[in-house]
Amino acid sequence: MRLLHPRSLTWLLIGRLAVMQAIVLTVLILAIVLVALGLWLTGYDTDEYEGTLATTLRDALARDAAGHLILRDTREWSALRSEVPNLWYVISDKHGERLTQGTVPAEFAPLLPMLDRLTEARIGTGPGGAPPLGALVRTDDTEAGRVQVFTGVHGRLTVRRALNVVPKFVLFVMLPLFVAMTFAIPVATPFVVRRAMRGLGEAATQARRIEIDRVGAQLPLDGVPSEIVPLVEAFNDALTRLDKGYAQHKRFLVDAAHELRTPIAILSTRIASLGPGPERTRLLEDTTRLTVMTGQLLDVQRLERTTQEFTTVDLVAIARKVVIDLAPLAFGAGYEVAFEPGASSVLAQGDQTALERAVTNLVQNAIDHGRRRGTISVRVTPDGRIEVCDEGDGIPPEERENVFEPFRRLHGGGRGAGLGLDLVRKIVALHGGSIEVDEAPGGGACLRIRLPVMPHDHEQSGA
Repeated sequence: MRLLHPRSLTWLLIGRLAVMQAIVLTVLILAIVLVALGLWLTGYDTDEYEGTLATTLRDALARDAAGHLILRDTREWSALRSEVPNLWYVISDKHGERLTQGTVPAEFAPLLPMLDRLTEARIGTGPGGAPPLGALVRTDDTEAGRVQVFTGVHGRLTVRRALNVVPKFVLFVMLPLFVAMTFAIPVATPFVVRRAMRGLGEAATQARRIEIDRVGAQLPLDGVPSEIVPLVEAFNDALTRLDKGYAQHKRFLVDAAHELRTPIAILSTRIASLGPGPERTRLLEDTTRLTVMTGQLLDVQRLERTTQEFTTVDLVAIARKVVIDLAPLAFGAGYEVAFEPGASSVLAQGDQTALERAVTNLVQNAIDHGRRRGTISVRVTPDGRIEVCDEGDGIPPEERENVFEPFRRLHGGGRGAGLGLDLVRKIVALHGGSIEVDEAPGGGACLRIRLPVMPHDHEQSGA
């Protein structure tokens, strides 16, 4: 079982319970056999047993060649005749034939006329039939057929006779019980394990929903088995420490961005006052990169802290404004710019400033990495797609997911620090949308935002 399910708690329990059950049954049988064998070897006989004489008569009863009832001279019957004086019995079959010996005691003689109406009876000699017991009426199946035995209570239960009962007890009681338990364990154990682990399954479901931006997330302890609680508590403590570390990390970045803005501005002013030349140009590009990076860090912080409700915004107007603002920068870098709205307006619910920042970052990314050639195209479709495509070298398929990681830059140069696309992804996720990277028709990169639009937008665009 462990080979089939090496890590399954269910099969581990099934296997161990089955082994334990087999061991217990084996030990119990051995104990019964050893005790009985010890009694047999020591010649021990138990105290008086009320059914000894009746049982001995039943085992010795047979029929002769003429079909009459007889008692065979068995060892138990011979021993009992020599040990018990004044033996008496009345044996009757269904045909009315009787086999008798001895004299029925006077206190039991009134029963003789009514024996044919009795099947089983225990007759006592005390007041009201109370013990001590004096006689038995039993009906048994024997080699001679079904007979009724009326006799006294004499003799002892021998160990040998008791041993005859052990195989029947094992065969008809313990073995069926063992078989029933064997089949019940594989059925019941998975059910019990599932119920016991239901709380752990809920904790696992909650763990799969934990994201980096879900501060304060904790796994539930309700229904978790007590043996697993320390593990869940340790995991929750680890989540708390990670939240604190993440918060400290964000505060450090934001504080650093705030502190850097003033010296960067002073530095930019001093560099601008230098005389024209290639060195001044390179320094201005470097300070511009620092300015963009600090602005992006502050944008990330602003986005995470925003609590204002969304308003109705026009995606076409947002994209048009960004194109107008950045067109001079794109022309200066050697690009053509094309704006292709698919409708006069595409309405959605969102944060105007955040969406403008997202589209701005996409266009700036195209300017930085389009290799200063071709056309930068900005398209808005009626179903809420905003595409920014360039004709540069494109983004390799294996890197298309990595470009959204913070500080991830595929190429050197440019003014950014690898935060622009990460910020775009967060803004889009905040608006319930998605972003993907594709290959542009001209071979460059095409970054596509998908945002949920208001239902009536489709009617307006089709008008």
